[in-house]
Amino acid sequence: MALTTVLLDLDGVVRHFDPARVASVEQRHGLPIGILHATAFDPELLEQVVTGRMRRVDWVQEIGERVSHPTAATECFADHETVDESMLAEVDALRSQGVVVAVLTNGTDTIPAEMRTLGLDSRFDAIFNSAELGLAKPDPRVFEAVCSRLCVDPTEVFFTDDSASKLKGAVEIGMTARLFESVDQFRQHLTEAELTRP
Repeated sequence: MALTTVLLDLDGVVRHFDPARVASVEQRHGLPIGILHATAFDPELLEQVVTGRMRRVDWVQEIGERVSHPTAATECFADHETVDESMLAEVDALRSQGVVVAVLTNGTDTIPAEMRTLGLDSRFDAIFNSAELGLAKPDPRVFEAVCSRLCVDPTEVFFTDDSASKLKGAVEIGMTARLFESVDQFRQHLTEAELTRP
């Protein structure tokens, strides 16, 4: 079946965060380098926030309590992201040729507001947020839910994510899935999938 839909991860693909900024926060507050992200991405804690069982504000508060420095946690997880305009150009080009382009992010309850602030809410045909779906990548069920809402068969979908571990569920249900490493490589993957720009 021909590909009709492109599904993108959000962070690391469309928007980016500067890892050096996290280290600077830790240095400024006398914390061990890496402790904030290690705490934030503790699997059990992360699972709660990205499946909507915990609000983002409570997640940040919990991180602050675990590292004994609430101020550092608040500073670290304040919004300082940048949007990849070259990636958005690819999105615009795909949509202009009739390809449906959507986002699937392991996000929190604040994703809708973040997308509006960044002006991204109107740049995609749909934005799917794990915190709203109650399921997170790489669970195959979250990909099935997205396909159902888009009214497409999984074999019609090209999915890319900057985390190799997130691709598994997409592959399991029949999507074409590729690791995202750069916009240039993304273009190459589109060409190989016969989803080339005009």
